[in-house]
Amino acid sequence: MIERELCAKVLEAAVSTGADYAELFAENSKNHTVNMVSGKVDAINDAVVSGAAVRVYKGLSSVMATTVDRSEEGLIRCAKKAAAALGNGKAALSVVLRDRMYANIHPVLVVPSSVPNAEKVDILRRACEAAAGYDRRIRQVTGTFLDVDQNILIASTDGVYASDRRVRTRLSVTALAEAKDGGTQTGSCSPGRRMGMELFEKEVDPEATGREAARQAVVMAEAGYCPAGVMPVAIGNGFGGVIFHEACGHSLEASSVAFGLSQFTGKLGEKIAGEKVTAYDDGTIPNAWGSLNFDDEGTPTRRSMLIEKGVLKSYMIDKFNARRMGLPPTGSSRRESFDYTPTSRMTNTFIGEGPDENEDIIASIDEGLYAAAMGGGSVNPTTGEFNFAVREGYLVRKGKICEPVRGASLVGKGSEVIMNIDMVGKDLLLAEGMCGASSGSIPTCVGQPMIRVSSITVGGR
Repeated sequence: MIERELCAKVLEAAVSTGADYAELFAENSKNHTVNMVSGKVDAINDAVVSGAAVRVYKGLSSVMATTVDRSEEGLIRCAKKAAAALGNGKAALSVVLRDRMYANIHPVLVVPSSVPNAEKVDILRRACEAAAGYDRRIRQVTGTFLDVDQNILIASTDGVYASDRRVRTRLSVTALAEAKDGGTQTGSCSPGRRMGMELFEKEVDPEATGREAARQAVVMAEAGYCPAGVMPVAIGNGFGGVIFHEACGHSLEASSVAFGLSQFTGKLGEKIAGEKVTAYDDGTIPNAWGSLNFDDEGTPTRRSMLIEKGVLKSYMIDKFNARRMGLPPTGSSRRESFDYTPTSRMTNTFIGEGPDENEDIIASIDEGLYAAAMGGGSVNPTTGEFNFAVREGYLVRKGKICEPVRGASLVGKGSEVIMNIDMVGKDLLLAEGMCGASSGSIPTCVGQPMIRVSSITVGGR
């Protein structure tokens, strides 16, 4: 994308006023979407993201400048702007770049951009037709086919010169069902991977995706309202892990921890969760939605144990906040594009498998809720206070899953709820999502086996 000699020149310009670190991030990406509403293609969109960013550090000061001009003159000009904003010192670094050959653990067999739109439309139509035909109560189906082809290059004064191609593909279906009281309920299913079109031969069945979205909608259309109160709750696997991601994961990112804004600042080595809770952030899972060969600073990703048997073992750390914390980076620096300043973010974050059987988890609840699927919500990363909707829920009585209920939400504080996880199942599953924060919207996986929270506030009627 940019020759090594030119990268070296850009970095030399960036450190010309005394920076002790400089980094060049260049990108050329293509984003493609096909949208379908009620069986008809509604829109086909293509977007190109192309540009570069130069970032410089001096101690705990940081400046970033961006440009869409990737000519030599444009890049040097961008680097000089960043250098000028940092200060008026003298160059103290020499720049020596070495090619980094990272292993590609996310092979792509069929690049989506090489496939005609007709093939993508056909996959999307199959999924939407399966949803529409699932039940007479389905009133509308919408779907999206997404493929992203991100090409990046990173060069930095610590010797990194590396490039990567990140291809991701995702299918999303949302179904709307008429409820028994005259309203409507929705269901959705959105599988994706860091893969190409082979995704639909190896892992994702379009018809099954559509039927799952419709099934959720129909189940909730027949549901009554959930009662409110404090009760034990079993949370299903897969996207149920959004609770850990939002209420605890963000509080383990260095962007909060380094500034003392996290509920877990200064608690390494302390017990912060139930003893059955072991949690990871793992950017090395082959072809997983949130995986990377290396992060957006050129640090190899890794499998980080965040919590071991309830004890806090690690944070997720980028290079800049590593300076504040006095700890090494963990391959956790991420950004949506060159236009965003990178910071510590999650990749694939999940609670690992435990010793309990799902049947025993349900049987242990005399009166409570089974949150089979979680929806969206909000969280304050400083306090860990959260509020999440339950997309598919059922009452549990005397150890049996009973009638479905809607309108349920889970309300609590991350540091308290994670301590109340007292049972962890064996059916670990990851689920795909997009995470928004200061460095933009990035693909991440959440996940867990079925868990039991012994006591949590359930919002309802």
